Amino acid sequence: MTNAIIVGDGPGGLSCALFLAKNGIETTIFGQDNTAMHYALLYNYLGIPKILGSDFQKIARQQVLDFGAKLADALVTEVAKSDDGFRVTTEDGTTHTAKYVVLAEGKGVKLNQSLGLTKEGRSVEVDRNGRTAVPGLYAVGRSTKMNRSQAIISAGEGASTALDILSTEAGRDVLDYDSPPKE
Repeated sequence: MTNAIIVGDGPGGLSCALFLAKNGIETTIFGQDNTAMHYALLYNYLGIPKILGSDFQKIARQQVLDFGAKLADALVTEVAKSDDGFRVTTEDGTTHTAKYVVLAEGKGVKLNQSLGLTKEGRSVEVDRNGRTAVPGLYAVGRSTKMNRSQAIISAGEGASTALDILSTEAGRDVLDYDSPPKE
């Protein structure tokens, strides 16, 4: 089975995880729920008149779990390219492998820097689908737009990245539309 590891559990990482898990990609999100969302009050998230960032996080985390993604409360310290994807190491020395890695680590940008992906020492250069210069490695959220970060933008980038991964796996464009039940 194809698998993906997402480093970071803010709106970008959780959105990506939702789309991947919902469509059958084994998905693990590494994060410690230590996102800036806990300091936010959202008025500009389309479809939600107002929500506390902590409430948003609680709902989003449960949503990805309900679709089968795994949340791992662990700090990722290294991401390295391997022959068949990536090797991800956590703070306790445990190693995980994945075909795809999505960096959604927010303002810290530590893994991006260690992989040589930062431009001008801050942001990560990606295409419109979140692809970095390393095949199979994506970046979304604040690390790609350091001074233009919004929850809704990060969530959209996560969704776009997931659709790119799903399309790559299918060998064709994949859309993810849900329809109401027929009466």
